[in-house]
Amino acid sequence: MIAARPTIVRRPRVFRATLVLFLATLSLAALALGGPAFAAPDARLAIEIWKSPTCGCCQKWADYLTSNGFSVSARNTTQGMLNRIKRQAGIEPKLASCHTGLIEGYTIEGHVPADDIKRLLAERPDAVGLSVPDMPLGSPGMEQPDGKSEPYDVLLVKKDGSTEIFAKH
Repeated sequence: MIAARPTIVRRPRVFRATLVLFLATLSLAALALGGPAFAAPDARLAIEIWKSPTCGCCQKWADYLTSNGFSVSARNTTQGMLNRIKRQAGIEPKLASCHTGLIEGYTIEGHVPADDIKRLLAERPDAVGLSVPDMPLGSPGMEQPDGKSEPYDVLLVKKDGSTEIFAKH
């Protein structure tokens, strides 16, 4: 008795050619867009913010960051817990503001502009993070209807607690 040969199902060459064309097109689209075609948002820009639930300027700053490419996770908390978070993050009372953010191991205190945060992440200094003490008029989240603003500095907070001017606005 002769054994029957198994039947081999061959996919048509048209299917293979279509698949190759599709994958090539997808790859070109990814290159044109500067990365993978279905990539998730840039995780480097994910920031976690602790704030008071009743502070409107904190929410305005969070919205400002979102509109500038950040993925914001805002957490409402009590003032006591917020003060503890600031202390643990290395922010002394003289550098404090109304909200605190954490991004890639850095602390962002107060109304720090998005471009300054992006610069911090690009340069990666050996530091605690950035601070805009108090709540200067005209800083992100503190915009005034009449356009009034005041000059302010963004401070680089060093690990020994000292500061230097990181940016002037």
